[in-house]
Amino acid sequence: QVQLVESGGGLVQPGGSLTLSCAASGSTLSFYDMGWYRQAPGKQRELVAYIISGSRTNYADSVKGRFTISRDNAKNTVYLQMKRLKTEDTAVYYCNVIPNASWGQGTQVTVSS
Repeated sequence: QVQLVESGGGLVQPGGSLTLSCAASGSTLSFYDMGWYRQAPGKQRELVAYIISGSRTNYADSVKGRFTISRDNAKNTVYLQMKRLKTEDTAVYYCNVIPNASWGQGTQVTVSS
């Protein structure tokens, strides 16, 4: 079964940028549709971006134009590039295959001045 490890989170000021990474082991990510999700305190986990076979992508309205999901099959890694971050982007970010497998630990993104 595929195992996923997220990294790249941190504290950033509003308007800043971060790039998250999702490294896989146990399977080849190119076989899967992949999604980035986030869960803010007191809220349900939500899908913010996904990439399906090939490179077709889709985004939640709240991040459209600011976030970019991509994959590097040679590195077995999926990325989430986040620009023009807002305080409301603060959350724990997770990646997962679609349909979902087990969840990893996620990576915390905090947007604050």
